Amino acid sequence: MSDTCDVAIVGGGPAGLSAAVELRRQGVARVVVLERFGRAGGIPRHCGHPPFGMREFRRVLSGPAYARRLVATAEDAGVEIRTDHTVTAVRPGGVLELATTQGAMTLTARRVLIATGNRERTRAQRLAPGLRPVGVMNTAALQAFVYEERRKPFSRPVIVGSEMVALSALLTCVRHGMRPAALVETRERVQTRRLFMALAALLRVPVLTGAELLSIEGRTRVEGLRLRRNDGTEVTLACDGIVFSGRFTPEATVARASGLALDAGSLGPEIDAEGRSSDPHVFVAGNVLHPVETAGVCWAEGRRVACVIARELAAETAAPASRAGAAVRPGEGLRYVVPQRISGATELNIRAEGAARGRLVLRDATGRELVVKTLHAYPEQPIRLRVPALDAAALSGDLHLGLERDD
Repeated sequence: MSDTCDVAIVGGGPAGLSAAVELRRQGVARVVVLERFGRAGGIPRHCGHPPFGMREFRRVLSGPAYARRLVATAEDAGVEIRTDHTVTAVRPGGVLELATTQGAMTLTARRVLIATGNRERTRAQRLAPGLRPVGVMNTAALQAFVYEERRKPFSRPVIVGSEMVALSALLTCVRHGMRPAALVETRERVQTRRLFMALAALLRVPVLTGAELLSIEGRTRVEGLRLRRNDGTEVTLACDGIVFSGRFTPEATVARASGLALDAGSLGPEIDAEGRSSDPHVFVAGNVLHPVETAGVCWAEGRRVACVIARELAAETAAPASRAGAAVRPGEGLRYVVPQRISGATELNIRAEGAARGRLVLRDATGRELVVKTLHAYPEQPIRLRVPALDAAALSGDLHLGLERDD
């Protein structure tokens, strides 16, 4: 069974839905959103806490209310949303292979937008030792239990991680009668602003940093988490659940299966400044590119890329444009930069390895300094670097992005 459309969007989260609405607003006739789950809306649909929606709808919403608003806006705009549709690959020419409840299908689109988001690394990916008792999950699973299934999976968990999502897990637990025994970070310092950790202190939840995970205790159900503290002492935290939070990675399965070029730093698809991937029919937006940004940032990015797609479709060229510009190569101490190619004025989205303090410098192939920014960033902080339009000499070779740390 096969079908056609103007634009197919893989993923029904904030980036995908905002792009779909913008495409319809720009006059694109048939826009189809393909969502593998039974409901669209993305991760916010099971984040019961605010604030969502301030940038998009000028009001403070809970995650589920925000997700419903995104879906309703898209449907009102005439977007076709197909749930329970899993895209297994995008073949050359914009041919999408689908697995659905009605069987295998294909959908051919003039352009494709991949907006599959990201996910937390699993316990296995973190190589956490011990048995596999009931009660080990990530933040998304915890929030799905609480907000979608109305169940409380445990009473006294340990939260492993200290990014912003760990605080989301903490709030979810406390609001639903669960009292975390501790918040544990395996690295030497918390991975968000220390000020935000005041929430844990306010809720009387201990924060342990530099703790090595030795073993998850319990045969049928979690009974404890054994740690080695940074002073060498071992301790077992009594608990009945463990939530692994953060350490996000792009949900790049479709991109990988489609043969798109992937970035070694972000692990998501490589793109140019317009969101174009290595396949000129395929664009990419949202957290599949940069784990992790807020829903509002992804929403805005989806709209921006949709404008590029609409403009390209309106031009009715015989073939889509290819990726353009000079490659941007991040240096030591920088995990990734997005986009990976630039040609005109743009903004780079950068992530450092840990906390970073010093000068961020963009140079051309001759070593000439093009853009300089003084940097004082906490771990996992999204870093922005505005790049003006560059001259032809600067774009004639690779650009090098370096971090010159203060002593």
